Amino acid sequence: MHTEGIEERMDGRASAWFVRFACCGCHWKVGTEAPVAEAASLVDRLMWTDEARHVLDRMPPYVAPLVRQKAEDYARSKEQRVISFTLLAQAQNGGTVAWDLEAERRLDNVPGPVRAMAKVELERTALERGQATVTVELMEEVKAKYFGMAAQKT
Repeated sequence: MHTEGIEERMDGRASAWFVRFACCGCHWKVGTEAPVAEAASLVDRLMWTDEARHVLDRMPPYVAPLVRQKAEDYARSKEQRVISFTLLAQAQNGGTVAWDLEAERRLDNVPGPVRAMAKVELERTALERGQATVTVELMEEVKAKYFGMAAQKT
């Protein structure tokens, strides 16, 4: 069995991956969904998630090979076998997303069951926009986007 593909998924608490496997001999296919930390150990070689591959495939042909090499080198330097959307953005940004102190405080106010999901979405949005920091303003924008409510100014 070898790893055939990886899909990034979000459940109510944290992110997970759906890892697809295929048998080289009989072509039997199977998949499993697991939290990222557990799923990463199932991957047998350097792979791109479907979401990260989607981003790479939409880049101009003269840029894509450079981004691919940079992302794969970054993954190897971090001893990662999976290039996810977040890892691709981190490679392009030179590392992880920083958090403003006030934004971190506000994240602590988010209910526990959705905190991890909110953090991932905020970091993903910051990286998509080329921002190196999650700010309170970004938090308010994401809040308005998902909950349809504007920021309450006091």
